Amino acid sequence: MVPQDDTESPPKPAVVLPRRRPPRPRAAVLVLHGGQETSDSPTSPRQLAALRMDPILRAVTAALPHEDVLVARVRYRLRGWNGTRADAGRDTLRALDDLDASVDFVPTVLLGHSMGGRAALHAAGHPQVTGILALAPWWPSDEPVVQTAGRRIVALHGARDRVTSPTDTADCVHRAQGAAARAGMAVIGGGDHAMLRRHRLWHRTTAAVVAHLLDPDAVPDPLPEECYGTGSFPVL
Repeated sequence: MVPQDDTESPPKPAVVLPRRRPPRPRAAVLVLHGGQETSDSPTSPRQLAALRMDPILRAVTAALPHEDVLVARVRYRLRGWNGTRADAGRDTLRALDDLDASVDFVPTVLLGHSMGGRAALHAAGHPQVTGILALAPWWPSDEPVVQTAGRRIVALHGARDRVTSPTDTADCVHRAQGAAARAGMAVIGGGDHAMLRRHRLWHRTTAAVVAHLLDPDAVPDPLPEECYGTGSFPVL
């Protein structure tokens, strides 16, 4: 979680911040950072949850399967999910609408960490979304999955995560297997919520999975087939 600022200013609208913007993108990756369960404080590019995604963003960009893939991060209006308001989820849907308006339809992969994983799952039903990779996601046991129909869903969760639950993530993936085109999970052995322990494996696996989700026919899946089974998920 990120400490609240002592002083608050009115929240700005959610924005899409391109890192790589080709003139005619064939696909897109939207990166969604974490946040807090409850907070009306405005987000900042200097908050730890946002900075944590910088090395992930660099790794994903370097491993893109094509030059004409747009890569951008979403900056939410507020730091909190805030119950049924689902502010980060709503901001993600707005960001997808803005992307659609600026570059027409492009298949889009959502890459989210912690609360960003919940925002990605919330927005999975958007017409542009074709795949989701959630890192140490915050997926409560009652989180709906019907919106994943036709999408490819992958989760990576650290075995030593003490902030969000690998068990809840596994349960959500198993439930999504009844709706999604494909849903799977891998456990990062020794991995923590901040993705600092075994960070090279986090970065390498994330980049490879995103590349596969962007072009599943041409780019092999880096995860073993057991990751898509109905039993316990494998440890990497």
